[in-house]
Amino acid sequence: MLIKAEASCLIVIDMQERLVPAMQAPARTLKNTRLLLTTARRLDIPVLITEQYPKGLGHTVREIADVSQGLPVLEKVHFSCLEDPRFADAFRELGRPQAVIAGMEAHICVMQTAAQLMEEGYEVFVVTDATSSRSLASEQACLDRLQASGAGIVTTEMVIFEWLGRADTPAFKELLPLIK
Repeated sequence: MLIKAEASCLIVIDMQERLVPAMQAPARTLKNTRLLLTTARRLDIPVLITEQYPKGLGHTVREIADVSQGLPVLEKVHFSCLEDPRFADAFRELGRPQAVIAGMEAHICVMQTAAQLMEEGYEVFVVTDATSSRSLASEQACLDRLQASGAGIVTTEMVIFEWLGRADTPAFKELLPLIK
């Protein structure tokens, strides 16, 4: 099934100062997350950003914070975002049946959030090139497990072009140079 702009939201999980440097391919992950955020903002797709225990892990890295100013940043201590009441309320208030997820660490917070969303009946899409773990084995295990459970494993470009839906719009013309 396709990701629809009017039916989805973007969840960016824990891209924080002390986590990012320890991840596999952090530059790729940040670049693609920035592109997802820019596209979501241009298309008015709601975005939720989380920070896991920021006192210990720091705040959202500058590369992400720069393109997400004004968006809600929700602190949490649970690994599954849905276990945090503030996040759960904010997510449910959006009323969107689809969740597009990017974040860190894939096999912990992304995995548990995605699994719980699917258990609650939401369609989940994990953006593989905007998601990372400290080890490739952990990242791959997460993606394999989520795919076997019914999550869509997608790329940044898949999400963007599905959100856009067509090539003859001002949004497409604005975003195309960022993708190339």
